[in-house]
Amino acid sequence: MSSGDRSEWVRQYGPWAVVAGGSEGVGAEFAFQLAGAGINLVLIARKPAALRHTADRCRELGVRVRELTLDLAAAGGVAQIVEATSDIEVGLLIYNAGANTHSAEFLDGDLAAFSRVIDLNVTTPLGLIHHFGAAMRERRRGGVLLVGSLTGYLGSARQSVYGGVKAFTRIYAEGLWLELRDHNVHVLELVLGVTRTPAMQRVGLNFEVPGLRVSDPADVAREGLDRLPHGPVHIISAHADSPALHAPADRAAAVLASHRQMQKLLRGTPAAPGESDAPPPR
Repeated sequence: MSSGDRSEWVRQYGPWAVVAGGSEGVGAEFAFQLAGAGINLVLIARKPAALRHTADRCRELGVRVRELTLDLAAAGGVAQIVEATSDIEVGLLIYNAGANTHSAEFLDGDLAAFSRVIDLNVTTPLGLIHHFGAAMRERRRGGVLLVGSLTGYLGSARQSVYGGVKAFTRIYAEGLWLELRDHNVHVLELVLGVTRTPAMQRVGLNFEVPGLRVSDPADVAREGLDRLPHGPVHIISAHADSPALHAPADRAAAVLASHRQMQKLLRGTPAAPGESDAPPPR
């Protein structure tokens, strides 16, 4: 990135960026690349050790970094973030914390746990955008990047709530983009496919499924920041031909085919009723 590019980035998105879910994987790569552009950072995550490691690496690049260890699904999280940033000007919000924290079939799951999935993926980001976005609109510059998922395009067993909130995020981002585009505030939902992150490795995803495309976190972050000015939705290029994006009119067949592929990825997820009649993945 040239000095001219750095100046433009700081002018549009600086002097501070908030990265929620910024301790590892794609979130950490966002942090490294923003630090390289000269933007100061507020990094938020639950695990203090990983958070400190990423923060220290960013400081080595010459920017100021604030660390905030908290659970983004917990009540009061937005208020804590607002208080911790009350004395700085935030020009960019990246929300990269939307995980599926309760993977269970809906009728067998816990409603309170499902509510945490909703809070993490809907309630908290909306609260943060409402706060930071208002100041961006008044200043007539800034950006909001929400990390989405292909799970929001087709229903999936054990991810019925998670897929629903990810579908919400996409439609919400499109509406927000319309509302802010004339105020020079950029809005993007960055849609991820399978990405080789520490979190995905910990849950034991089978990255060796034949034909599976797996993205690298640094490439994902770079592509997302490049596309931020162009919203409202961008699907990571490695996954732009995903069957989920081109589902046929027969949604039942599409969902069942997707489920078969998910079984391979998740190493033995129980088959859905009628799965044996499903067509092969497209």
